[in-house]
Amino acid sequence: MVLPNQLTVLRIILTPIFYFLFISDDSLLKQISVVVFLIAAITDWYDGWLARKFNYITDWGKFLDPLADKILTSAAFIALVHINVLSFWMVLIIILRDFLITGMRAYAEFKKEYFSTSNLAKWKTFLQMAFLYYLLFVLTMKTIPVFYNGYKFILNFLLNKDLVYFSMLAITLLTFFTGVQYFYRNKKIIRKLIKNET
Repeated sequence: MVLPNQLTVLRIILTPIFYFLFISDDSLLKQISVVVFLIAAITDWYDGWLARKFNYITDWGKFLDPLADKILTSAAFIALVHINVLSFWMVLIIILRDFLITGMRAYAEFKKEYFSTSNLAKWKTFLQMAFLYYLLFVLTMKTIPVFYNGYKFILNFLLNKDLVYFSMLAITLLTFFTGVQYFYRNKKIIRKLIKNET
């Protein structure tokens, strides 16, 4: 259990803490939840940097790190569904796609096979995270009276239902498309894995 893997485990532990703080009706707890989320997100960057710099790359880490990322982002999406900001069906598509691909990649690497990832899939991940940060930041600003009273119009505009809905719809469609693309680009490896030829 090298330090990068410890940070990955910490990210998993912080996830339910973030979730239950965020869905709370208490403004202070909601604000603290975003700090917890940011700390968890920072561990994602830092454990990767440590693993590369000090060659702490392990098979356990290669499996656990992407899984921890999906657990954190999925919890954030579900929390936003819980408070009626996002639609459940869109979040369900994103979560199912991401966990399916992550699981398949982990199994393929266990079998010494490696999936190729498209640039579009990388953009998908970036847009998902940017959208989550956007919503978490704006929703947190609404819980702080000095910000809400001073920028009420802007904050309400940024949380406009149509704006949020269609932004999330675009991300959902992109996520679904990159999932299909993933299967197509790696269909030969997937066939080998299914047939246990590796």
